[in-house]
Formats: sequence, structure tokens, C-alpha cells
Amino acid sequence: MVSSDKTRRMRHLLTALAVLIGVLAVGWLAVRDTSPVGHFRSAEAKDRFIATYDAAMREMPEPDKTLDLRTSFGVVRAYYFTGANPELTPLVLLPGRASASPIWSGNLPSLLKVRSVYTLDLLGEPGMSIQDRPISSDEDHARWLDEALARLPHAKVHLLGVSIGGWTAMNLAVHRPGRLASVSLLDPVLVFGDLSLQAILRSIPASAPWFPRSWRDSFSSWTAGGAPVEDVPVADMIEAGMQSYALKLSSPQRIPTDRLSDLDLPVLAIMAGDSVMHDGAQGAATAKDALANGRVELYPDASHAINGEYPDEVAADVAAFLDSIEK
Repeated sequence: MVSSDKTRRMRHLLTALAVLIGVLAVGWLAVRDTSPVGHFRSAEAKDRFIATYDAAMREMPEPDKTLDLRTSFGVVRAYYFTGANPELTPLVLLPGRASASPIWSGNLPSLLKVRSVYTLDLLGEPGMSIQDRPISSDEDHARWLDEALARLPHAKVHLLGVSIGGWTAMNLAVHRPGRLASVSLLDPVLVFGDLSLQAILRSIPASAPWFPRSWRDSFSSWTAGGAPVEDVPVADMIEAGMQSYALKLSSPQRIPTDRLSDLDLPVLAIMAGDSVMHDGAQGAATAKDALANGRVELYPDASHAINGEYPDEVAADVAAFLDSIEK
């Protein structure tokens, strides 16, 4: 039997814990953001992000067109760059989490030698796209992208996505593939494997806007294999997006393997062997087993920042893949 003194101590502890939980709950209710759509946290936060976005855009070639594509979930910002063979079906590039079109600055020179390119700022992420309706399911994610692509003057497009952009591309492929000629994926998350526990744990403080910038820079550097991120325009934009923008998106669910196996669409999967987001080698093996019409490449020394580390190799593999399916 528990002694009366021990019982009293347990009661005091439970009472104190209950009070602490209550205080934290009241504080959270007072400061929590109840908006149903993604938005900048303040006018000052938006100004800060736009300044970094504009600086990162100056690293890009000048777009030939700037498009705002209306969907039922908001307006999607797109940029068009005329490349080689403009008569061919174009590439549409989808960036990763908390990033936007400028993340492709290192890739456009080599990709534009292959064909014309559109870049999109993901809806509900920091960028120039404006979300005005909740995105509450994987089907919603597919629907807004399908509607945006319907606004382009092409019957079909080739999608190329990195990280969460890769998930976004494959999510469209399994839900609404009608506008797609192919999908290319650069170390996509939640497609061929689960997120690593370390990635989940390290992302939590990096996503808290009140934590020091050094924590967000440290996370970005960690995902990029330890590469320095200070005074890098694209890295500055990503950090500003993480700090300045409140995401209001449903959590993407891992795409079931049976849905991957059912795809007839041509898929190129380029996995990073040194990715911290998941086991890249295991992901490559899963992709080879699951994809009925797939080509899989593993870059053994690549980090999750694979697009910036191997731009010419990625362009060459994408070009060879597209040539093989368009013969």
C-alpha cells in the first residue's frame, strides 16, 4: 500500500502538472493562429521575405513571362523560361518546403538546354502564390495543382519536383494524372519511404518562428550535407520563409506502394544516397520494385540538396529520360 506521505506528494505533483498544462493551454489559446489558410505572420514579415525572394530571383535568368494562375484554392505564381526545342512538351518545376521558384537558379542553365521550363511557387508555401481556401487533404493538393496546370497553354507537361515538390508531383500522378506526360523526382519525401526520426525531431525547432535564426540555418545546412548557408540568397529566402510564413496545410501522407505500382505514367526517380530525410538507397530499391514504368538513379554522395549539388547530372538524366519516352 502506498504511504499517506507518498500519496500526498503524488497529489501535489499531479496538481502542479495540471496547473502547468492549464497555463500552457491558456497561453497557446491566446497566441495560436486560427487562420485556415497560409499567410505571412505580419506586414513586416512579408516585407522581409519579399526582400529575400527578390534577391534570390536575381540569381535566376530573366523569365520570359510571369503568370498568376487562378485555381479554386488560390492564385499560383508561375514563371516561364523559353529554352531549347520550345515545340516540345515543357518541364514544370516544383520546389521543396519553405522555398519557391528561386531554388532552381542553379538548375535552369542546364535544363533550358533541354527544353522550355515553367517554375511554380507551391500554393500554401512561402512565395508569391496566394492561398485563399483551406487545403485539407492529399486530394486537395492534387486538385489545386491540376487546376493550375489547366491554365497553361499545353495539353500535357512533364513535372519535376524536389523534396516535398517531388511528393506533390507524385501525389498529382496518383490522383489526377490526366495532364501529365511524365514525372521526375529528386529525392522526394514520403514517396518511397518514411521520414527519418532525426529529420522529424530536428524540423520541430527549425519551424518555430520565435527560435533564433541560427537554428533554422543549422537545419538547412544539415539537410544540405553540412554546406554553409550564410549569405547565400536562396538560403536566406528559405530561412525567411520558415520564420515569416504560417503554413496551414494538411500533412502529406506517404503514398501507398500499391498506388505507385498501379501507375502507367513514366517516372524518373533520382535518390540521394547521403540524404538525411530518409534512407536514400532503400528508397531507390523501393522505387525499382514498385514502379511499373520507372527509371531509378541513385547518386551515392548526394545530400537532400541534390538539385543544387548535381545540376548538370540531373539535367542529363532528365534529358535522357524524356528522350526515351518521346521517341
